Amino acid sequence: MNSSALLKRQKLLKILKNSFVFHQSCPKHRTLQNPCAQVQNPLRVLWVSQYSSQSTKFPEYEMPSVTWSVVQGKKEKLVNRVKICDYLKTLGIIPDELENLELPSTVEVMSGRVEFLQRLGLTVDDINEYPLMLGCSVRKNMIPVLGYLEKIGIPKSKLGEFVKNYPQVLQASVVVELAPVIKFLRGLDVEKQDIGYVLQKYPELLGFKLEGTMSTSVAYLVSIGVSPRDIGPMVTQYPYFLGMRVGTVIKPLVDYLVSLGLPKKILARMLEKRAYTLGYDLEETVKPNVDCLISFGIRREAIASVIVQYPQILGLPLKAKLSTLQYFFNLKLKIDPDGFARVIEKMPQIASLNQNVLKKPIEFLVGRGLPLDDVAKMFVKCPQLVALRIELMKKSYYYFKSEMGRPVKELVEFPEYFTYSFESRIKPRYLKLQSKGIRCSLNWFLNCSDQRFEERLQGDYIESESLGPSFCMGGKLELPGNDILSDEEYESDDEVLYKCTVSL
Repeated sequence: MNSSALLKRQKLLKILKNSFVFHQSCPKHRTLQNPCAQVQNPLRVLWVSQYSSQSTKFPEYEMPSVTWSVVQGKKEKLVNRVKICDYLKTLGIIPDELENLELPSTVEVMSGRVEFLQRLGLTVDDINEYPLMLGCSVRKNMIPVLGYLEKIGIPKSKLGEFVKNYPQVLQASVVVELAPVIKFLRGLDVEKQDIGYVLQKYPELLGFKLEGTMSTSVAYLVSIGVSPRDIGPMVTQYPYFLGMRVGTVIKPLVDYLVSLGLPKKILARMLEKRAYTLGYDLEETVKPNVDCLISFGIRREAIASVIVQYPQILGLPLKAKLSTLQYFFNLKLKIDPDGFARVIEKMPQIASLNQNVLKKPIEFLVGRGLPLDDVAKMFVKCPQLVALRIELMKKSYYYFKSEMGRPVKELVEFPEYFTYSFESRIKPRYLKLQSKGIRCSLNWFLNCSDQRFEERLQGDYIESESLGPSFCMGGKLELPGNDILSDEEYESDDEVLYKCTVSL
């Protein structure tokens, strides 16, 4: 090798060495992963140095494009999230509960959701009650759900109120969650036209599992004697029982009522007609009201009859009402506590009547000249007098005085006279008696069926007087003095119990 070639080689090594020293001293390039490789391969170091210097001119190539888009997307989402939260705050909506909720990409989309909810009739306060509804897409969630609700019978004008009462419905799937519930209700014989009414009363039904509380509630009621065909009308009347647990709510109430003397057969008929009885709280309402009835003198053996006649009495603020009524009857008619107890046993509905209603028949009878003691006896014997219309009482009374010409004493002995229809029973039957020349008591010609009355008219003897039907809970209907019953008048125990259950 000649001297000129050696000199060129030394200059090249010096250049490479200076370049390496510069690279080591520059902080921008201290992130190299393998410094040993730099010493072993100076040419590579030079290439990296040149590449790095070029990168300052083209910042878009500082990192791979895919990674850059992901990081840039996260940054944009954070920025948009802050903008959306600021927008909601300007409307008065508190976005705190939206922290873990995926929000739309832009403020414009969120603004569309808010405006859609407001057009439904929801206010800012309603949205603050359940802000998670802002996570529902208008196109994918709200419109399909609201369209389905309208299809099953909820009026368009009521959709806003429905969402306000049950905003979770906007997050539900029509196919997976809503439609199966509707199919279940139809399977219970809830009429198609009643579905919307039922859901407006109890929208939470749409969130229940079919195999859970609803199915077990229905199965238990059927097991105690409720007719499967009556479940549908029960749901329409009081859908809330579908959400009640059998073990903690329904069964304890049923067991307690049975312990009071109600046979399950009668209780089942009562629940079919008065399903709302299942909603009375056992410990806070039912038991205290039963104790209250006993404290006012109602006999324990008559409690079951009182409940069957008027199931609502289990849910009333009973102590205050009975105290007021007892004072009223004592003040107006001098009826003692024992007489008041007999009144409640015979007509527990009195507990819900207004005093102005009670005054009218009392004032009518007193105004006809009946002594106060006799009026009191009449009300204790036939409390149904308090529910009669004065116009009908007047018509019956004047016919009794002018056409029948009977003494008022007979009305005191048989006050039930006023409870019979003047046009269909009192007048036509009395005219038949006159044509036959028969004179008898009011009880004899009024307290019987049309068939029995005709048999009496055709008979060659006057049948002995009776006190009328009496009913013992769990037993048979007894007809004192009526030993001869035609086959047509005979009724099975079930029919008798049913009639006693629903008569009032």
